[in-house]
This record gives sequence, C-alpha cells and structure tokens, in this order.
Amino acid sequence: MKRIGDLPDTIPIFPLPGALLLPRARLPLHIFEPRYLQMIEDAMKTPTRLIGMIQPRELPDGQTGTRLQAIGCAGRLTGFSETEDGRYMISLTGVSRFRLHEEISGFTPYRRCLAEWAPFGRDLGPVETDPDFDRSGFMELLARFFAAMELSTDWSSLKEAEPELLINSLSMLCPFSPEDKQALLEAPSLTTRRETMVTLIEFALRGGNDEELLQ
Repeated sequence: MKRIGDLPDTIPIFPLPGALLLPRARLPLHIFEPRYLQMIEDAMKTPTRLIGMIQPRELPDGQTGTRLQAIGCAGRLTGFSETEDGRYMISLTGVSRFRLHEEISGFTPYRRCLAEWAPFGRDLGPVETDPDFDRSGFMELLARFFAAMELSTDWSSLKEAEPELLINSLSMLCPFSPEDKQALLEAPSLTTRRETMVTLIEFALRGGNDEELLQ
C-alpha cells in the first residue's frame, strides 16, 4: 500500500477513547467484545487487513449515541494470537490517517465508514524528519515529565530512536487526554506534533490549571 489508490474506500472502524495510532507505529490491542472479534476475523479475510482506529467524542447534553472524531488512522493487522478463552491479542501497524466521510449502516455488528485518504497522502511516503529537533533538550523535559507522572521507560532505547519513532511512540503512550491525543493525531507534520507534545508536557508540569502543581 504505497499509493492512495491501494487503499479501500470502506474500512471497519474501532472507536476507542484515548487510543492513538500513527503512521508506521505499532499499537497492541486486546480484543474481547464479540462484535470486535467478528471485526478482526472479517478484516483478516481482506487483502489489506485494515482497521480504522478513531476516537469517540462527547455529545451535547441531552443527546444520545456516539459521535466520532472526523479524523482517525488506519492500521494493518500485522500481529495476531488467540487466547484459550477466545480473546484476540493483535497488533496494528499504522498505514495512513483518514477523514471519516460517511458511516455505513447495517450488515455488520461493528461500525464501518467511507474513508477519505487524499488529505494524508504524505503518510504513505518515507519516514518523516524533524530538522529542528533538539534531542538533548527534549529528553531533559521528558525526564522531568516521567518523574512527575511516576512513569518508567527504557531510556537507552528512547535516546537511540529515530525522531519519528520517538515522537510518535510517545504520542501514543503518554497519559494525555483523548482531546490532546486527537490534537497529536491531527498535527500536519512531525515537527508540529513534537511542538504540540512539548506544549502538553510543559502544561502538565505547570499543574495544568495551576491548582494542582506536580511536584
């Protein structure tokens, strides 16, 4: 799948709050609901094995149902195992972001949509670079954030990771709000995503609303 024309018009979608997938990154998922077990089985029968990860968003007071964000990211099913009790452990590798053009109703227990790929043609291109990336300064800020949040990581791997892998993996793994993760997903470039992440980290270190300062 190296061209937009290789991508299908219709994809199954998996609405999951706080779950972020980015191009060329990997997302592990634990699947146990019957409708999503069926989705995985159906996706494995298709040539592309694509599943669209997309976040739900809150509806105004008084409305029912689940509205979806306008933009998600499709991943190719690249890892699969089944547990003894029938659950699936899968891995998705990000292929391209998409704009949700229209939901398709009926025929399947899971949701599907018509996907618009054209706005994200660069996702199918080579690995992105970040010419202004200050790794040492970024790592110092990240260390403060991890200490404040009491998070642990393999620092040697982070220090050696290429900028795209580093920024995208942290965007997916860090405990940002669903709204913040959506902003990271929609960032038009790797540089913009890194700048957005720095802003989010600095905001968290200031205590967010300045009422609960992180020590």
